[in-house]
Amino acid sequence: MSEEIKLAQTAKEEEVTLFDKIIAGKIPCSKVYEDDYTFAFRDISPTAKTHILVIPKNWDGLSSLFKAEEKHVDIMGRLLLACSQVAKQEGLDEGYRIVINTGPHAGQTVYHIHLHVIGGE
Repeated sequence: MSEEIKLAQTAKEEEVTLFDKIIAGKIPCSKVYEDDYTFAFRDISPTAKTHILVIPKNWDGLSSLFKAEEKHVDIMGRLLLACSQVAKQEGLDEGYRIVINTGPHAGQTVYHIHLHVIGGE
């Protein structure tokens, strides 16, 4: 892993994250969904047949769910709506999970709020 990517993964709230660089097209990804507010792409280390990350384009300092405030309600709602759209697009009508890792002890490695859509075998 390059030093630039490693630094972006651990960025503080005011810094550019790995996900900001993905949104900007500076780091390639397998994009599966995009709207005016969110961006979704396949996880590079999937835990299931379908494993997609859904991120906000403007995260407004929301580095983890632990930092959520009233001002982040719109971001969280749009993320959940995007997860639903991604699940429909991916044919996960039999069911899927939405996971939000919060903090290092929960496995969060990129401090830019993101939701995992996990489904399939």
